[in-house]
Amino acid sequence: MAEYETHPGIGVMLSWLGGNESSVAALKESAGKEIATLDIDEERLLFTFTDGTAMKLYDNGQSCCETRYMHTDDRLGDFIGAQFKKAEVRDGPTEIMEWGEPKESQFLLITTSIGQFTVVNYNEHNGYYGGFALEAKKV
Repeated sequence: MAEYETHPGIGVMLSWLGGNESSVAALKESAGKEIATLDIDEERLLFTFTDGTAMKLYDNGQSCCETRYMHTDDRLGDFIGAQFKKAEVRDGPTEIMEWGEPKESQFLLITTSIGQFTVVNYNEHNGYYGGFALEAKKV
């Protein structure tokens, strides 16, 4: 695979400057809660807990000229009833697409009381809007 240099987009840079205190707080408040439902679409992973609270994990780094989306091959229904423990982010590879543009990936590992599942975040762009700004938010 060829090396490809990407640059963080303005949305990602603004996220870096803003800090992550609210994300840390949302994750800490959700730790130990029992998962009632899990839902994923291209924009976010949504946890609903048995106490009626909810949390979403999403990439808030959107700039122009890029496409961001999330995907998992894991069966989220298997984790209903488990306790949410933590979320980790790991950088993935950058793939060069058909027209020479990068498709970055970042792995979101969710640990529960019965095991882990993985969500992959993707960012397809022209090389000037790279990076990720994964956030957690109470909803």
